[in-house]
Order: sequence, then C-alpha cells, then structure tokens
Amino acid sequence: MEPAISVLVAQFKTYAGKDGSSSTLSKDEFQNLVASQLPTLVTNASDPGVIDQLMSSLDQNNDGELTFLEFWELIGTLASKHGGFSQ
Repeated sequence: MEPAISVLVAQFKTYAGKDGSSSTLSKDEFQNLVASQLPTLVTNASDPGVIDQLMSSLDQNNDGELTFLEFWELIGTLASKHGGFSQ
C-alpha cells in the first residue's frame, strides 16, 4: 500500500503546483486531476457542473481550494465504491 500512497501524494502535488500553492488544488487543478487521473471513477468528470458540485461537497472550509485531506475524502469514497464497500 505504501507505493499507492506515494503515487496519490505525488499526483496531488503535481496538479496542485500548476497554479499557485502546491499544498492545495484550485478548481481548475482539481478538474484537470479528476479528468485525467479518475476518468472512469468520476462520472462526467469533464462537466464543469459536476466538478463544481463535487468540489463544493469536499471543500470543508469553503475557501475555493482543496487541501490534501479534503481531496482524500474523494479518494476514500471512490475506493469504497470501487471495492464494493458502499451501500
């Protein structure tokens, strides 16, 4: 599992560093990450409305950016659904 965690952290940092802080994802960075790295796990990942809704549900402090911990909520949810653990 350690390699998987390393990949997730590296991908987050790669996309987060594209415009501004490398510790948060802007909406554009988030959309690019989801569309390129999670295209089959996030339905309609290229739809701006879907991205707005998803980002809003993850952005706990409503600052318009996602921290790694906020992003991690998405990863946990997707992994649960993918593994058949969700109801």
